[in-house]
Amino acid sequence: MDVDLEMPELRALATYYAANAGSLWVAEAADSVCGMIATRPLEGTTWEICRVYVDPALHGSGLGHALLDQAEQHAIAAGAKRLALWSDTRFDRAHHFYEKRSYIRHGAVRVLADISNSLEFGYAKPVNGVEALDIAAVTSAVGRLGAILIACVDGGASVSFLPPLSPQKARAFWLRVASDVGTGKRTVVAAWRNGVLSAVGMLDLATPENQPHRTEVQKILVDPGARRTGLGRQILRALEQEAAAHGRSLLTLDTRAGDAGESLYRSEGWQESGRIPGYALAADGTAQATVFFWKHLAHPN
Repeated sequence: MDVDLEMPELRALATYYAANAGSLWVAEAADSVCGMIATRPLEGTTWEICRVYVDPALHGSGLGHALLDQAEQHAIAAGAKRLALWSDTRFDRAHHFYEKRSYIRHGAVRVLADISNSLEFGYAKPVNGVEALDIAAVTSAVGRLGAILIACVDGGASVSFLPPLSPQKARAFWLRVASDVGTGKRTVVAAWRNGVLSAVGMLDLATPENQPHRTEVQKILVDPGARRTGLGRQILRALEQEAAAHGRSLLTLDTRAGDAGESLYRSEGWQESGRIPGYALAADGTAQATVFFWKHLAHPN
């Protein structure tokens, strides 16, 4: 890289970020810099995380998380509602790190106007809120989504799986979901709380040809540590909005009788259509009843 030609700001990074209303942090060990991170405001309430560097000898030490914590907290305190970053397409380890921190792929690949014509993936996340995910976003989130699924199954949720659910099986499930999103068979929405991807839900759009007006709500999952914060309700409402956007006027779902979801659906205007005793097995082998619900959307798009 020709620093003076391509990135002259590298000669005075702290000054550069200060001039752009941002900040730069460095970590030192043995009188030398071993880590670095910066952040700056972009448009609106989006802040960019930049210049993330950790000495390879310190990978896995927690330094990267400490630096990212510092940058995120600073940006949020300054009013950030959304965080974004770019990562070289060749750096798989960095991608896994950002995905572990609930960042998901966002937007097109960026081509840098540098000598090597580097390519970068865009990553982003809301601090709080719900977003619909495309195929790239779901694929990049399979680790976090798998962790939520495993936690829910281990906690006794009736969501088609029995404990113990392996990470491999959970990952395979979400990769199939990502494929369905890519082919238009499903819509997935996810919710973040305090910068952590904590809830997810989906619509099955692959209905028979004589039911183009219907869709099924599936797999509303909330991380056990984020329950009773309204995330399940946010996911349900977002799915209803997605259904309307896809022209679906009739929504259906099912839930285990007595689960918390049952009262949620009733409070959101869903109507019970019936229940089947002994419909699904619990972890202990007990057959349990399932309740079926429906809801009509008056004004789908």
